[in-house]
Amino acid sequence: MSATRVFVARLAGCSVFDPAGDRIGKCRDVLVVYRRDAPPHVVGLIVEVPGKRRVFVSIGRVTSIGSGQIITNGVITLRRFQQRGGETRVIAEMLGRRVSLRSDESSATVEDVAIDEIAEGDWQVGQLFLRKPKTSPSPFGKGPTIFAAWSDVREQNEPGEAQSAEHLIAAYSDLLPADLANTLLDLTQERRLEVAEDLPDDRLADVLEEMPEDEQVEILNQLEDERAAGVLDQMQPDDAADLIAQLSDERGEALLELMEPDEADDVRMLLSYDADTAGGLMTTEPVIVSADATVAEGLALIRRHELAPALGAAVCVVLPPYEPPTGRFLGMVHFQRMLRYPPNERLGTLLDQQLEPVRADATALEVTRIMATYNLVSVPVVDAAHRLVGVVTIDDVLDHVLPDDWRSQDPDQPLTRLRSRARRVPLNSAGRRPPHGTR
Repeated sequence: MSATRVFVARLAGCSVFDPAGDRIGKCRDVLVVYRRDAPPHVVGLIVEVPGKRRVFVSIGRVTSIGSGQIITNGVITLRRFQQRGGETRVIAEMLGRRVSLRSDESSATVEDVAIDEIAEGDWQVGQLFLRKPKTSPSPFGKGPTIFAAWSDVREQNEPGEAQSAEHLIAAYSDLLPADLANTLLDLTQERRLEVAEDLPDDRLADVLEEMPEDEQVEILNQLEDERAAGVLDQMQPDDAADLIAQLSDERGEALLELMEPDEADDVRMLLSYDADTAGGLMTTEPVIVSADATVAEGLALIRRHELAPALGAAVCVVLPPYEPPTGRFLGMVHFQRMLRYPPNERLGTLLDQQLEPVRADATALEVTRIMATYNLVSVPVVDAAHRLVGVVTIDDVLDHVLPDDWRSQDPDQPLTRLRSRARRVPLNSAGRRPPHGTR
């Protein structure tokens, strides 16, 4: 049965279904229009369908909202959503706005908005969940909260003024990085930068990795050098190298100097390789173990929450040292093979004898063909001395061969323009670019 009152923040990420129970997509926001002398009227939902496309679903086509799901009558238009004049997105534009209570003119901030069904298929803004300023000088805790009807408040924001980034971030706290990146790309440039500045370093790093390069550069250029370096420290080295390569030589070198030395060394090494080679595609953070490590130890390493799935698909067995460039590369052990052996089995006895590593100067096309031919999700990369320097994962290859703007292209259109990346190599201490293939 449909609820007659729903708080909008709880709808973010809710699944949207057709009458047959097939999932259409996820709700990302609620669209309202303001009315004179009446609460704002709900006109529809913004729904993300497969392919990351945002579409508009009229509220009249919604038959049920409740129990964490939204049911429609199954008839929706897949035309990409474009906001019209007079329309307001509740989560993106209303949460966090300042209001005044008409009763005593005290101020408060909108933390959530309830929408009420006043007739079948007819919804409007009902109560507001507000937070008042703190009255205690204590740095801990927040101000008291109250509920108020729309008619009991008056908005303080100037026309066009956005709400605080804090509330928008809170509303989208459960989104995956790729989904949050798409959400930020829907915002205005000014709003996107404001939200980016308020995101924690690790969260912003994850989001930047999912954005087109132009938007990455745009955001990083608005951050102070120390903050930008902190974000780069949290990114995967290959993604950080790609981003630094798009900056001016002076800014790139300045940020490298501010980064953690170990992270900066990895990025410098990646920048020294041509973009269209295995060295230019690889990441320098594979799972590395000794030949004497056991299956139990290998499984514990790939079980780490922060490890990307592609990197956790196999472990690399090498001679010491165990940081790239390592000692001689011995081979890889796939996680499925580890599952077939007892916990105390030595990984050195389980090497994949058929998988050959690629040289760092191998072309990207060669790497792609190897991964496609042998159905691999990662390929080890070695230098001339057969030392492991990194691995190329399937996401690195896909990101290389897809068009630069694949994230924003219509999913129904063919991808025809191949990606072409040109990395800039930072200047060395002598003021010259290092020769190809050197650190």
